[in-house]
Amino acid sequence: AGARDDTFNVLDLTEYTKNRPWWRKIFCPSSGSSAEKYNVATQLAIGGVTGWCTGLIFQKVGKLAATAVGGGFFLLQVANHTGYIKVDWNLVQRDMEKAKEQLRFHGGGNKMTPEVKSRVDEVIIFLKKNVILTGGFAGGFLLGMAS
Repeated sequence: AGARDDTFNVLDLTEYTKNRPWWRKIFCPSSGSSAEKYNVATQLAIGGVTGWCTGLIFQKVGKLAATAVGGGFFLLQVANHTGYIKVDWNLVQRDMEKAKEQLRFHGGGNKMTPEVKSRVDEVIIFLKKNVILTGGFAGGFLLGMAS
């Protein structure tokens, strides 16, 4: 019987993945833009279907969230008017003033951290490379929200 040769090659992935975008590391190491793989009709179909599904889910979840928040406010108002809850409006006013001051103090800069800026730049590059897929997704999303 033939003897097996149990030697294996070791692949160092640290050098390979250093300069790769995060979405390629997650989804597929050899994946390029969708324009390199699929024709225009396929890209539009994939983007449209995924966008429509996402829009439909957003619509259903949004209605559920709006109903829950609105119902919660309604129940709080009923409890307040019937005497179950007493609101200290002076305390609410003071807390609102504190929150306004903190927003004025922290909101003046509007600067992104370098980590967030690099992620935003990566997303913009991805969207530019896959503009047909992105357009199909946007159109499908709007159709899903409307249906």
